[in-house]
Amino acid sequence: MNFSKYKKSTTSVWGGESDLNVTGAVTSPIVNSVAFSYHDVDHWHEVSLGKADGFIYSRNTNPTVAVLEEKIRLLEGAEAATSFATGMAAISNTLYTFLTNGKRVVSQKDNYGGTSKIFLDFLPLNKVQVQLCDTTDFDQFEIEIAKGCDLVYLETPTNPTLKVVDIKRLATAAKKVGAIVVVDNTFATPINQNPLALGADLVIHSATKFLCGHSDAMGGVVAGKKELVQKIYQYREINGASLQADPAYMIARGMKTLELRIER
Repeated sequence: MNFSKYKKSTTSVWGGESDLNVTGAVTSPIVNSVAFSYHDVDHWHEVSLGKADGFIYSRNTNPTVAVLEEKIRLLEGAEAATSFATGMAAISNTLYTFLTNGKRVVSQKDNYGGTSKIFLDFLPLNKVQVQLCDTTDFDQFEIEIAKGCDLVYLETPTNPTLKVVDIKRLATAAKKVGAIVVVDNTFATPINQNPLALGADLVIHSATKFLCGHSDAMGGVVAGKKELVQKIYQYREINGASLQADPAYMIARGMKTLELRIER
């Protein structure tokens, strides 16, 4: 179904559900099956290689989880999306996918506490160079980015200080040095901001917060360029921080009122 002609409120309700749903059901079902069977090995093999649609094992992909991923992909205008057990799993898996020994990352001082812990304590242990700039000093950002870096990580508005970062300006600077731009869009949500449209390569959500909206399920999502999302997916696939079907269902359910809740 083509959602390009619909408003975000409609996409929040129906995105991903019509194509991936059980025929006739108005709400996507919770599929708790871990494994999935096929009538013959050849079909299973095609699915396992990604040459045919389907599911193999729920640590990798799951029908209920796929609905949520597609819903967020559509809202962010992304090529692909993949999900995680928590928002911090989405953040950490993304950072560890691209930041290995000898890499350099430029970010801001006003990041979410868990994210700051990764920058200050964990990444340096892996010999990753971390440069944290004053959050709204964009001149300093541009100077540090111009020195060369592999990834620029932004969070805007920030949690909990609500500082706003100029995504377009810093993404432009990052492109000049070939850096990947990652933006945590949790507080703005896709209703208020689409970082990919401003030059970001990847956008992250702690789906636990506004996307779910009811404080009863945890999850995280990364959306963006397909080749980058695929790398993150492969990292998560092995490291195992997968989103399960039940919280995926609850987050997708909560998203049906996303635009209404954000506006109110």
